[in-house]
Amino acid sequence: MAITIFFILWIILLFLNTPVFLSILLSSIIYLLINGDLLLSIPQKITSAANSFPLLAAPFFILAGNIMNTSGITNRIFNFADALIGHIPGGLAHANVIASMIFSGMSGAAVADAGGLGAIEIKAMRERNYDMKLSTGITAASAIIGPIIPPSVPMVFYGVLSGASIGALFIAGIIPGVIIGLSLMIMVYYMAVKNNYPRSPKPSINTILNAFKKAFLPLLTPLILIGGIIFGIFTPTEAAVVASIYALLLGGVIYREINLKDLNKIFINTVETTAIVMFLVMTASLFGWIMTMEQIPQELAEFLLSITLNKFLLLLIINLFLLFIGCFMESLAAMIVLVPVLMPIATEIGVDPVHFGIILILNLMIGTLTPPVGIVLYVVSTVSGLSFEEVTKGTLPFLIPLIIVLLLVTYIPELSLLLPKILIGYN
Repeated sequence: MAITIFFILWIILLFLNTPVFLSILLSSIIYLLINGDLLLSIPQKITSAANSFPLLAAPFFILAGNIMNTSGITNRIFNFADALIGHIPGGLAHANVIASMIFSGMSGAAVADAGGLGAIEIKAMRERNYDMKLSTGITAASAIIGPIIPPSVPMVFYGVLSGASIGALFIAGIIPGVIIGLSLMIMVYYMAVKNNYPRSPKPSINTILNAFKKAFLPLLTPLILIGGIIFGIFTPTEAAVVASIYALLLGGVIYREINLKDLNKIFINTVETTAIVMFLVMTASLFGWIMTMEQIPQELAEFLLSITLNKFLLLLIINLFLLFIGCFMESLAAMIVLVPVLMPIATEIGVDPVHFGIILILNLMIGTLTPPVGIVLYVVSTVSGLSFEEVTKGTLPFLIPLIIVLLLVTYIPELSLLLPKILIGYN
């Protein structure tokens, strides 16, 4: 009875646009009162969830992304990508993808990519008379590479929630992230040839070298972070601190494009974003505790296993479920709610926790491109000036390669697990 009321109240609050963390907290209070449990359980659960060393990575990666978007680093990355590949059909759209893949190795967040780098990409494509639906569509689609190629804020949270190795998760995202980028570029090439999209003039060697020289220091960031983790120089959490310090060094000392006023704004934005995320984490631990007490994960696992014992079919069902949820819930909120429910099922059917993490994160990132919630679509709509509906239409063709990659990642575990096994001996 109590758990039924919990779910009904939670859903009602969500439909009333109550913040996810607050809807969980209020529903949990009512549940505990009906169940006769002490409300003292709430502060115990939420404070213990916040007391986590790996979670320190999240605010520092958010800080690093904010610094890079303010300091001109994103401009250097995009200009280098344009010089490198802008001369093939659909050139700037390809540069868009390459720039996102590079920026992914620094920020780890789709919104940071879409809002910071995306504004630069769309402006450049508009100036060169690219179709705005293509411009916004590829900007939105390429932004989801951010949380797949390491570092990744969602991977940090998944690791904390599931107990999976965050270092292994980071390395596991490299191959899937590269495949996503290549698949988007194949789609761009097809569309460019079919619709005769413009391309940049073929650059000289000097132009490429000059662009590379200006982008060289930012390009070192992914190598420093991933290399440091692989060789055991620092943990993923410490890597986040290194990323922030390095970004601050580039923007404030070397490029001198950040002043004290900018820093104040950067820190405030970081604190605001981190506060929202931490509220989600803290209330999600309460949600997970209630789910465990009511044995919801076990019952759901038993239900799905009663439908079929076929691992491939169960993974398909989970994918469809995650894609559906992604249409209605913000990715971190969905992850925090779903990981305690779905992990037992994944374990039961023999799916590696790191492999399952990549599957889940990729599903939820695709969800950021689907209405009605689609947070990346809203961000791109804001920076481009196009309506949400137009951005959605521009993004639809790129869902095809993304779904294909999702299926490949789901059914070929080695795409995710090969590098962790080779580089850090994961097993």
